[in-house]
Amino acid sequence: WTSFSIMSGATEKSSTTTKTPADFLKSIRGRPVVVKLNSGVDYRGILACLDGYMNIAMEQTEEYVNGQLKNKYGDAFIRGNNVLYISTSKRTLGDGA
Repeated sequence: WTSFSIMSGATEKSSTTTKTPADFLKSIRGRPVVVKLNSGVDYRGILACLDGYMNIAMEQTEEYVNGQLKNKYGDAFIRGNNVLYISTSKRTLGDGA
């Protein structure tokens, strides 16, 4: 019981002062992102929207395999259970990097 009350107290304090993952995801809509899949493939493009299951819709999407550009798509939909992580991209799209 003691460890539970300590943990719940810490959670209450941190929830008011830290940014949640949901806040991060809302803040990056419309921005360039890199989506890494469990298979190791990267998709780079503009994050159009995502839902609670981490299903992702992207625009101006580029597919990279082993760091090499393989395909370009206008719009792409990625099922959430394939996503390893989402990261903001500091690179501009189409620069080949």
